[in-house]
Amino acid sequence: MTIYKDAQELSKLALGKTTQYCSNYNASLLQAVPRSLNRDALNLMKNSLPFLGEDLWYGYELSWLNEKGKPLVAVAEFRFPCTSPNIVESKSFKLYLNSFNQTKFKSIEQVEKILQKDLSATSKAQMQVKLFPVDQCPALNIKHDTAICIDHLDIEVVNYSLDAKLLENSESNNNEIIEESLVSHLLKSNCLITNQPDWASIYINYKGRKIDHEKLLRYLISFRQHNEFHEQCVERIFCDLLKYSDLEQLTIFARYTRRGGLDINPYRSSFSKKAPDNRTLRQ
Repeated sequence: MTIYKDAQELSKLALGKTTQYCSNYNASLLQAVPRSLNRDALNLMKNSLPFLGEDLWYGYELSWLNEKGKPLVAVAEFRFPCTSPNIVESKSFKLYLNSFNQTKFKSIEQVEKILQKDLSATSKAQMQVKLFPVDQCPALNIKHDTAICIDHLDIEVVNYSLDAKLLENSESNNNEIIEESLVSHLLKSNCLITNQPDWASIYINYKGRKIDHEKLLRYLISFRQHNEFHEQCVERIFCDLLKYSDLEQLTIFARYTRRGGLDINPYRSSFSKKAPDNRTLRQ
């Protein structure tokens, strides 16, 4: 991933560097990463993306003071359109949210408006923010999983370096068109800059010729030593499946476990913009 790993746009990020936490509101803490750094490598044109979707984030460590100085807490839901020019770098996001801790605000509505303004400016697109009481967040209800888990397959694995060619000839030999929902909890990649592990359950829904489950699982496992941001991994998986499979429809939804009070859930689909409102047990 040398195409963008050493890009100048990443050189000034707080990620991977020693930083001090600020407990007073400071929007300048937010840092952006251009989506183009990854999409150029995948030959994705800005005006002709092969997918719709969004990046769904949940923040579990948001607190501020009311006008009397009493602390308040909330769970935050952030939705960024996948068409935004930038993603918000996660460490800067955590530092920014932490800056609310000792700042007084008039109301929860004021906090929502400030979050939406700052994050829209950083991502350069209109994003959405909702704040929920920590014990009343319907979007975080755990949903019963009906997808077929492919992790039980008794396969031999010798490759832990990303290899899209593991998907070659993965479609069924017959022309039958099926609809199938699959999940693997074995997706692991590493942060592009810090090399820290990122863990996820990945949900794949498709319509087309049946995908070979063993080849798909080997391909997903090949991300195990791969360094890339969450959103970039999901777009790569989407593009690789389109390239090596015969599909009419495709949706990829990765539910990453939280780190530093944030979980990131990239959603890419050939026909749907909005990610589901639920969480998994791992989160």
